[in-house]
Amino acid sequence: MQNPAPVPRSAPASVGPGAVRAGRLAFVAPAGVALLIGMAAGLSRMGLWFTDAEALRAAHAPAMLFGFVGSLVVLERAVAIRRAWAFAAPLLLSLGALSLITPLPVAVGRTATVLGLALMLVIYRLIWLRQAAVATSVQVLAAVCGLIAAVFWGVGVPFDRVSLVAAMFLVLTIVGERIELGRVGGLTARGENVGLALALVVAAASVATVLWPGIAHTVLGAALLVLVAWLLIVDVARVTITSTGAARYMAACLLCGYAWLAVAGAMLLAGGEPDAASHDIVTHAVLLGFVMSMIMAHASVILPAVLRTALPYRPWFYAPIVLLQLSLIARVLGDVRGIVVVVQAGGIGNVAAILLFLFCAVTSAVLAARPKGEVHAHS
Repeated sequence: MQNPAPVPRSAPASVGPGAVRAGRLAFVAPAGVALLIGMAAGLSRMGLWFTDAEALRAAHAPAMLFGFVGSLVVLERAVAIRRAWAFAAPLLLSLGALSLITPLPVAVGRTATVLGLALMLVIYRLIWLRQAAVATSVQVLAAVCGLIAAVFWGVGVPFDRVSLVAAMFLVLTIVGERIELGRVGGLTARGENVGLALALVVAAASVATVLWPGIAHTVLGAALLVLVAWLLIVDVARVTITSTGAARYMAACLLCGYAWLAVAGAMLLAGGEPDAASHDIVTHAVLLGFVMSMIMAHASVILPAVLRTALPYRPWFYAPIVLLQLSLIARVLGDVRGIVVVVQAGGIGNVAAILLFLFCAVTSAVLAARPKGEVHAHS
């Protein structure tokens, strides 16, 4: 994911990079805990761990969607506008998700999520004043989807019913960022407007799935397929896949993500409102296949922007992305065939892929921080 253009505001000269890094890490840490909670909850939902922990299982999707990815998205925006109050938004999302597994009333976590996403819209207002562009409009639309999903959830609608709306918060955020980067590849104003129109249809159809399930799911599936086709046409990934190094790795991740978004769209188009197995395929195709592939693609951009820590590309970054794709394929096949043990194996592989990616990222960052002589001495 790409960090939006910063709103000019100089930091105090007395604040060094180390202090800034430590301060921002304090906001990343709760998101990391939410990721761990979300993965543990996912394993629990598959009957692999803490099978009697109902609160943990119920926290799976909110922790992953809002507590982890959503918190990181809004943290990037808070960093971009350089306003201290903006950092409350990622904390509201991450800590709100974490509160779901505590004795606190569930209304506390749901209210915190609503407030965090509402504050995100205030952040986007400042970004819009700096960068009034179609890409920003799409990302604002994404935040609106997230807020609508959180409000539905907050008034008692089951999260499974609003999960597609919440997922479009992340999907459209990424689409907005791809539009912004598409200018490098020659994306025209007309092309941007097509992207905005498709984003509007996707957002409206996702909200409609809560109110008019069935036909709205079919429309959403068709809209996602058209959106994927448009992304493949305008995205530079179709060109950079033939390059080498980091550019090729990022393109591979992007194209895998688009493939999984197409799988989700095809499932919705063919089946309408999904049953339990289809819902598992659709949501994980979007959130793991698409969103997590995008995170893996852009981690080398996200971490330096947020934490001021270099994260150079390493060839071993391919290991977690390959494991993610293979384990997700296994999970889908298990759902299609109704083989629980295969679904469980795929779920374990999903968790292993994410943990492996975190290990690779931390290792790369640590190696980059070492003096060159020290790196050579240990090689």
